Amino acid sequence: MGHLDSEPTDHLSKVDPVMCRLIEEIGPFSLKPKDRRSPFESLARAIAYQQLHDKAAESILKRFIALFPGRRFPRPDELLAMHMRSVRKAGFSRPKIMALRDLAIKTIDGTVPTSRMIRRLADEAIIERLIAVRGIGQWTIEMLLIFQLGRPDVLPVDDFGLRNGFRIAYRRPTMPTPKQLLQYGERWRPYRTAAAWYLWRAADRAKAGS
Repeated sequence: MGHLDSEPTDHLSKVDPVMCRLIEEIGPFSLKPKDRRSPFESLARAIAYQQLHDKAAESILKRFIALFPGRRFPRPDELLAMHMRSVRKAGFSRPKIMALRDLAIKTIDGTVPTSRMIRRLADEAIIERLIAVRGIGQWTIEMLLIFQLGRPDVLPVDDFGLRNGFRIAYRRPTMPTPKQLLQYGERWRPYRTAAAWYLWRAADRAKAGS
């Protein structure tokens, strides 16, 4: 193993022979969180991406941000002051506009924490607060915990790619249910994020046909 030693990969290799194999084949765990975005911006972008292809979501976001000249991303109060017809023209559906407005209101009232505050909150507390926002579900919050906040012990059991990666890596005939994945994943604590990352890689690799 040598150069692959790190706490997460060390632990996963010890507790799970399949993980050990995956780590040897895939290489070091290299997830770099993008923590420059505020929770408000991350969730607004997540709302844009719901049920859309990346390209479509990106162009809607571009048009949306263009409504706020000189801003890298609008603030919650600016979003609320913007005419909803303009936001609709940028390409957001009505339900998504309602979700964006709710997100802005809950950011202003403190339900959605600031970047500084969210760093001090436990995963469960973050989930509990953000799930209160219209249109934001558990999966979206788990993606935020992993990719924005770099939390080490998150296992998004509802994620299709993750469950598929498990099916492939563990050579199962069928997809595991979220509950089965959760139960199996107990052994990966406190590094379930790294385990998820390797399962995603396993699914990507199978898709690429290597």
